[in-house]
Parts: sequence; structure tokens; C-alpha cells
Amino acid sequence: MGTITLMLFGILIVLIFFNVPIAIALAAASLLVVLIEGTVPLTLFIQTSFSSMDSFPLIAIPFFILAGDIMSRGGMARRLVDFIQSFIGSLTGSLGIIAIIASFIFAAISGSGAATVASIGAIIIPYMLKSGYSPGYAASISASAGALGPIVPPSIVFILYAVMANASISDLFIAGIVPGILVAVALIIVNYIICKKEGFGVLDKTTVLETATSVAETEKVGFWRSLNEAKWALLAPVLILGGIYGGIVTPTEAAVVAVVYSLIICTFFYKEINLKSILEIFLTSARTSGSVLIFVSAASFFGQVLSIERIPQFLADTIASWTTNPFIILLLINIFLLIVGMFMETVAAVLIFVPLLLPIVIPLGIDPIHFGMIICLNLSLGLITPPLGINLFIGSNIAGIQFEKTFKYVGIIFVALLVVLLIITYVPSITLFLPNLIGG
Repeated sequence: MGTITLMLFGILIVLIFFNVPIAIALAAASLLVVLIEGTVPLTLFIQTSFSSMDSFPLIAIPFFILAGDIMSRGGMARRLVDFIQSFIGSLTGSLGIIAIIASFIFAAISGSGAATVASIGAIIIPYMLKSGYSPGYAASISASAGALGPIVPPSIVFILYAVMANASISDLFIAGIVPGILVAVALIIVNYIICKKEGFGVLDKTTVLETATSVAETEKVGFWRSLNEAKWALLAPVLILGGIYGGIVTPTEAAVVAVVYSLIICTFFYKEINLKSILEIFLTSARTSGSVLIFVSAASFFGQVLSIERIPQFLADTIASWTTNPFIILLLINIFLLIVGMFMETVAAVLIFVPLLLPIVIPLGIDPIHFGMIICLNLSLGLITPPLGINLFIGSNIAGIQFEKTFKYVGIIFVALLVVLLIITYVPSITLFLPNLIGG
């Protein structure tokens, strides 16, 4: 058993080291082990790949990706920023707070961390720079706020975890509300402390974001005017999540509703997309969705090989021989996932490690929904930790600085989010309160 485990992961690591795409590396490592072992027919690869795609919940992923792209290109993100700016302008670190709250709302529409920082960061970072904020901090806080994407429903990562763990997507969405709010509050507190210490600018209420949609750049943006502009964008998460939590639509159906709604609003109300841009958006979303679903297919076969070779059980028994203390096991898993998140993309990490780790924690009485939140929050921290840190790359690119310039501030933010992670890990009621309340 140990030899097979080393062989499987050894091949995978070698392929990744030589820059083979992770999806191909997963499939190739699994096929090589199957060929060497000779106990499993190769037709299993085709059967597993097809059956993994034949899943109704997975349809939600391309639709949420498409909805997020439409809303980003169609002006919803910009109007959210204008609206939040209209009532936060006089607070210390106001632009950072705007970035956090706008990212929270946009994450509840797009479900993607990278899409959130790309959309909100592109709007808020240039204005932060003109208002006297350090480029490193502007990139760091925007990237960190974008990390809300994987833990604020409707998270694409939640959907993938639910498929791999055979858990309820709706329960995961409900469970993500309180942890998402905790992360946002932690970011706001850190933002206030850093801005107070560094003396970063306070947004003047008599000025307006350069991207304001309906008024001159020097004209004051009133609360009611910006609310009127943003009302359709603010209604989107209410419509999507309200439909799911109210039992009116399934998460997959809600994703379709999100696409139709965003198309109507951005085309006929905001009038910022036309037929040409719609075709471009569809092509971009199709490429993104295709890459995610290829991951799912390859990872499903990888998980099947793991199961056949009893590798998860082997790892569970090995860990159990060290300790059966749930506190220590969760601490070890947290450390492991934090390291994984530094080197591996979130989707790939969920697909690879959920089949490995879930059999370890289930016998300990840890709820799969709670464990899903631990995994997703862990891996969301990977979005802001080097060397991968995709959100940091996006934020630093928008700010026009080197990746390394963000380290001073992102380290402080990371510590704050680490505290939130530990709280969520060891206080499961934070995650399970709402699902139990609504389910009960």
C-alpha cells in the first residue's frame, strides 16, 4: 500500500514539476499506476470520466462563471462600488472598506475569488493609489477581499466539494454565510488598524470615484442616486440566494436564473454589453468552465484509483496510529492544507484532497459540512499566499507593482484570517448554526 501511494503521488509531483497541466498530470499518474498494477481495466478511465460529468449539480459551475463574467463586464461591479462609497466616505480607511464590502457582495454573485478581485480591484485600486494609499497595501487588501469568493455563497468551490463529498450544496451555501461575515469583519478591523497606523487617506465625500456611471467626476454622488443606480446589482444576490434558501430553486437552477437576470439587466437596463461583447463573454466563460470541468473529470478518476487502492483508508489508519485526538488531527490537516494552498490552485486541491481527507475525519464525528468550510477557508488563504497567490498576482498587476511589494501588508492580513480559520475549525457551531436552524 505504501509503495502504491508513493508511486501515485511521486508521478504526480514529477509531472507537475515539469509544468505538465495539473488535470493532465492527474489523469496520467492514475493511468500509469493502473497500467503498472494491472488490476483495473483501462475502460474505467472512460467510464469514470463520463459519469463524473453526468452530474446535475455540476451544471451550476459554468452558469455561475458565466453570470459572474456578465456582471463584471456589464457594470454591476462598478455600481456596487459607487453605492458603498456614498455612505462610507468619511471613515478611516474608507476605500479599503469599500473594497471589502463590494467584494463580499460581488462574491455572492460570482462565486469566484479571482473574478472578484479582478472586477472590484480594477475599479478601486487605481483610486486608492490616487488617494495616497501605498500600492502594496492597495493590492493586498483588494486581493484579500477577493479571497471571500470561495467562502461566500454561491461559491464554486462549495459546489465542487459537495460533489466530491456527496454533501448538500444548499447546506454548504447556508453554512458559508456566518464564516464569510467573520472574514469580512476581520478584514475591516485589520484595514482600520493599518490605515490608522500608516496614515492612509480618507475618502472625501465631495469627490467621486472616477468610474461613477451617471454623474460628472467632480459632482457629489448622493446616497439615493447611487442606490438607484445599484439597485439591480444589489438585487442579484438576494434573488440568487433567496431562491435557494427559500426552496424555490435548486443551486443549479439559481445559476441559470443568475445568467438570465444578468443578461437582461446589463443589456437592457445598464446597456453596457451588446451582441459582440456577449459573444466574447460566452467564449471566455466557456474556456474557464472547460478547464474546471476537465479538472473534475481527471480528479474523479484519480479519486477512483485512490479508492480502489485503499489509499484513503491507509492514510487514515496511519494517522490514527499517531493520534486519535480530533483537535490534533484538525490542526495537522489545517497545516497541510495551508501548505497545499501555497502551491496548488484551489479547484485542483479540492478535487485531489477531499477524497483523501474526508475518510480521516468522518470517523471522528466531524460533520462533512463543517469540514467543507475548513477546507474552503484554508484554500482561500492560498489565494493570497506566495508562491501561487493568484489574487496577489492580479492585485499587484492592477497596482502596477512587483508581487513582492505586497508581502509587508499581506502577512498581517494573513495572521488575522488565520485566527478566523482556527475559530471556525474549533467552534463548529459557527458553521452549523444556520444549516441546523433552517434544516430543523
